[in-house]
Amino acid sequence: MTAQDQDPEFLSALVRLGVVPPGTDPRITTLEGGVSSDIRLVELDGRRVCVKRALARLKVAQLWEAPIARNGYEWAWFEVAGAICPAAVPRLIAHDAEAGLFVMEYLEPTQYQLWKARLRDGIADPATAMSVGERLAQIHNATADRADIAARFATDDGFHAIRLEPYLLATARAHPDRAAALGALVETTATTRRVLVHGDVSPKNILIGPHGPVFLDAECAWFGDPAFDLAFCLNHLLLKCLWNRAATSGFLGCFEGLAARYLQLVAWEPPADLETRAARLLPGLLLARIDGKSPVEYITAETDKNLVRRVARRLLADPVARIAGVGDAWRDAMLDEAANS
Repeated sequence: MTAQDQDPEFLSALVRLGVVPPGTDPRITTLEGGVSSDIRLVELDGRRVCVKRALARLKVAQLWEAPIARNGYEWAWFEVAGAICPAAVPRLIAHDAEAGLFVMEYLEPTQYQLWKARLRDGIADPATAMSVGERLAQIHNATADRADIAARFATDDGFHAIRLEPYLLATARAHPDRAAALGALVETTATTRRVLVHGDVSPKNILIGPHGPVFLDAECAWFGDPAFDLAFCLNHLLLKCLWNRAATSGFLGCFEGLAARYLQLVAWEPPADLETRAARLLPGLLLARIDGKSPVEYITAETDKNLVRRVARRLLADPVARIAGVGDAWRDAMLDEAANS
């Protein structure tokens, strides 16, 4: 199928940006990606680039809409993070704000492995997780309390629409007896503005390359609470235990290693304060990935969903101040399940 047959507007944007010469017929392939954007590989005369275009309506079962302007904030996050740590982001090529798309280098899968795929296969290396925590802390440290970054990423409304509402507030509607606790998490997160937040630090958005982890999908970029990035990633490492039980000890080692390395590097506020916010947010995010608008696709058994609900609901009712406390509660639940199976 030619690019013209696929999407004339898409091809026109590439021509306008100078990525594709007029009158040519590049090969365009839709890539697997998240729920919020179209991601395509464009190939012409041996050159391969990746194009990402934001969707106004996300690809989930429940109605979930978000402004396509977030594509510009993602581009801006890559610019800022790339200036801090060039190896942490793809090389940027061109941006079209009107079309809501940008072009970046295509990172070859043979050299850049998706962290989620590695975890799925049981490759749970704590050193890799620690490098993710270290690079994330590096970006947070360099942007902490900077008025210029705060002004550039004043995306409170977008962050609410893409993260706080579909995750925590939607979950509160599903669990009205935990609505007060979830609402308090929303308030704390929304009013804490300290660093440039990525907003979607998930293994599906991290490539493990020859020079360390590379972050993708920063369209939730926001100047806000660093605890969100930390808790969001740690949440996935716990949930992976239900995807590949044989690798549970490795996932928990990644959980502990990432948290420890990140907190070692926190320089903009007392690490214990940030840790407390992350530890209290974690159960809300756990529950959100079961009963929010974007449930994880790999937890399908009702027994597994109920395990997550039990741990998360208990911690929402009786919160802990340390991340290790969340890990301990999760480990105990997994052990109880194994003993009773």
